[in-house]
Amino acid sequence: MCRLGEHQEVYVDSVENLLRRLEQLNSIGTALSKERDITRLLESIVVAAKTITHADGGTLYRMAEDGKSLRFEILRTDSLQIAMGGTSGNPINFPELPLYTDKGANNDSLVAAYSAIHKQTVNFADAYTAENFDFSGTRSFDKRTGYRSQSFLSVPMKDQDGEVLGVLQLINATDPKTGRVVSFSGPDQSLAESLASQAAIAITNRNLTNQLEELFESFINLINLAIDEKSPYTGGHCQRVPALTMMLAEAVNAHAQGPLADFVMDDRDRYELKIAGLLHDCGKVTTPVHVVDKSTKLETLCDRIQLIDTRFEVLKRDQEIAALRAQLALRDVKDADAEGKLWEQCQAQVDALTSDREFLRTANKGGEFMSDAHLQRVREIGTGKTWRSVNGEETQFLTDDEMDNLTIRAGTLNAAERETINHHIVATIKMLEQLPWPKHLRNVPEYAGGHHERMDGKGYPKGLTRDQMSVQARVMGIADIFEALTARDRPYKPGMKLSQAMSIMNKFRNTGHIDPDLFDVFVKEGVYLRYAQQFLDPWQIDEVNPQSWQ
Repeated sequence: MCRLGEHQEVYVDSVENLLRRLEQLNSIGTALSKERDITRLLESIVVAAKTITHADGGTLYRMAEDGKSLRFEILRTDSLQIAMGGTSGNPINFPELPLYTDKGANNDSLVAAYSAIHKQTVNFADAYTAENFDFSGTRSFDKRTGYRSQSFLSVPMKDQDGEVLGVLQLINATDPKTGRVVSFSGPDQSLAESLASQAAIAITNRNLTNQLEELFESFINLINLAIDEKSPYTGGHCQRVPALTMMLAEAVNAHAQGPLADFVMDDRDRYELKIAGLLHDCGKVTTPVHVVDKSTKLETLCDRIQLIDTRFEVLKRDQEIAALRAQLALRDVKDADAEGKLWEQCQAQVDALTSDREFLRTANKGGEFMSDAHLQRVREIGTGKTWRSVNGEETQFLTDDEMDNLTIRAGTLNAAERETINHHIVATIKMLEQLPWPKHLRNVPEYAGGHHERMDGKGYPKGLTRDQMSVQARVMGIADIFEALTARDRPYKPGMKLSQAMSIMNKFRNTGHIDPDLFDVFVKEGVYLRYAQQFLDPWQIDEVNPQSWQ
């Protein structure tokens, strides 16, 4: 009776142990399916395998891209306190394990290679007595460290298609009660194989997700490349704004005090904001090139200032011809003084025309704010002078369209062109709202479509106020403006120095244009300076003194 009771007790313990390990396996599978970082995923596989089989050591090999070797990814040995690869910070410098010899034959002498080549599990009670395998490297390691490598379990990690992704190798199973090294049991092998299968599927899914994300980002970069090819002045913008957006968002995320202390981001939030930043100007693919690249007020497909230059030259020649004709008429009376005065008058008129031409050329650049007096002078030149067209008709010197463009007070865009430029954000929102965004990217249209809104509701296209906007959209608004002020590749202006740009940003802060709390973080955490050091020319980086803004 006593012996029967002992057998029953052992049986119950075995069943309970098996159920406990199966429960562990299920928990491990769930955890593996949730892990997004491939490095942490691989590390979790090794730790889980060691735990479930009571192994002292574990190594995970991954198949090299060419399929001809195994490379070390994770290495752990508890009794020797060895932790290499993964998140340990200690790189693995061991050479890869070749799957084939120099002559192309299978390299069956190495246990891990054998498992990968033949897609079979290898289970040894003692490596020192195993036949047909080369354990010289293991013996050398043991000699150096005083370790005794004994039981081995090498399991190939096969995906759902039967392809080997790597090998999970466990060393020295230990009895949890006595701590003695034992062989890996049948249940140990079955659990390890089940775990390896789950791990392979998790790796496949993670790799597939990574590949899809890379493909998606490549497609986004393709859109930005199309914009870049249309206009080199906006291609850099599409790369710099996302970079600055992430810099500021990370600074806010790390800011544990103040009104933004509750703002936090995880890896998915970061990825969502990154994608929104990359796509924030995708609507510019619909904007005409001559509007995006308009570097002067009269530029359309060409700079029409050249046509006006031609008219000035025509008027100058008309003056000279008129003066010469008048001089010829005076030759009969031989009045030299009268001839001289006529020529002086001609030169004065030519000089006046030259002055007007230089004024219009300067006005055409749009680099300075035009005063009322300057606007009036453009109109006087346009309507006060006439010239004979190619049809022989006397017409006003400037067309109405030319005068409308030359009287733009600031910049180079007229009202219609400004509306065309502004429409890109409408196009961006329409394009992004058409996409079937997954749950973790569903806010991309809102983040990307809000960077031209203002805190006071005077922005576009929706006229949102601060309370109606997410922190991320407000962050991108600051990034978009600051990049535009400091950009050195715009056709209509040079890049501003840091002090000038920050002074303007502070005015925007105080006038309801940008979020004041975010701008305070932008200043206090030195985000503007880190961005400048990475993207601005050295001559642009001067001292910024917030006290001077008061």
